Amino acid sequence: MKIGFVVNQTPKEIPAYTTTGLAMQASKMGHEVYYIGAGDLIYMKDEQMGAHARKGPEKQFRTNENFLEAIKKTEKELITAKELDILMLRNDPSVDFDHRPWAQNAGIVFGQLAQRHGVVVLNDPNTLANALNKMYFQYFPTTVRPETIITRNIEDIKAFYRDRNKHIILKPLQGSGGKNVFMIKNDIKNLKQIVDAISRDGFVVAQEYLPEAKNGDIRLFLLDGQPIVVNGKTAALHRTQAENDIRSNVHQGGVAKIAKLTKRCYEIVEEVAPKLIKDGMFLTGLDIVGDKLMEVNVFSPGGLGNAGRLNGVDFFEPVIKAMERKVI
Repeated sequence: MKIGFVVNQTPKEIPAYTTTGLAMQASKMGHEVYYIGAGDLIYMKDEQMGAHARKGPEKQFRTNENFLEAIKKTEKELITAKELDILMLRNDPSVDFDHRPWAQNAGIVFGQLAQRHGVVVLNDPNTLANALNKMYFQYFPTTVRPETIITRNIEDIKAFYRDRNKHIILKPLQGSGGKNVFMIKNDIKNLKQIVDAISRDGFVVAQEYLPEAKNGDIRLFLLDGQPIVVNGKTAALHRTQAENDIRSNVHQGGVAKIAKLTKRCYEIVEEVAPKLIKDGMFLTGLDIVGDKLMEVNVFSPGGLGNAGRLNGVDFFEPVIKAMERKVI
């Protein structure tokens, strides 16, 4: 297969990223790999989607570091969609929210073009267009979601705060990675400043606080709506919070360890799988706190390499094998 990986900016990719692991595994399995930055995409005069892409070297590497370094040193070459079998959209729109807003939906719109020309695009760009903010999450069953309101009105938030025992979480409707996430508890003297800071970029999400959050969360990876399992090990991480921080994101100082999945985790999977499958969400990450689903990551869920190292198995190979089945 020829696989194109769309990322935010190739020079800023790092060895620990899930995209690096997927690309290196695909290369090991004999597939041609291309790295495409959001700014490398092009609409051509023959109405083809194309890109100035960096092709992965044929040489095999022992480490992600050497593999990625070799790709970054490769000169770009012009390719067209019809040369690819699969286009995997791994660019995170929230990363470009502040400084490159034009790049946020680049993967989506060019992915839609590629899809028209028979390329398998993962995840489905038409659904990703509806998932550019956390409103997509509200379309999943109410039984799995915490109580939530989405507003720009501070009085709405004050009322929600009182109704939820004066303990809530505030975060932006658009964004990821734990940026601008605040916990409000028994004190709202700074509420106006917090709401003003979040609402500068759009709507504010107010959610009930889940007491289990103090123990961190579970990132559970799904492939076509089902957990990824290798040798009896499930692709999941238990992410605990850094000291004095409410966020469990690993790149925000959180710590990852082996996850112990409960019966409720699997019940949540059963409840959300039908929509994920219907929406063409190939590789996703569920963030679970206690008995609730906090977020569905559909753009570039990270941590799959960490999950593999903690469990002593390779979770990248089944993903590439599933991609192979898409083009048979």
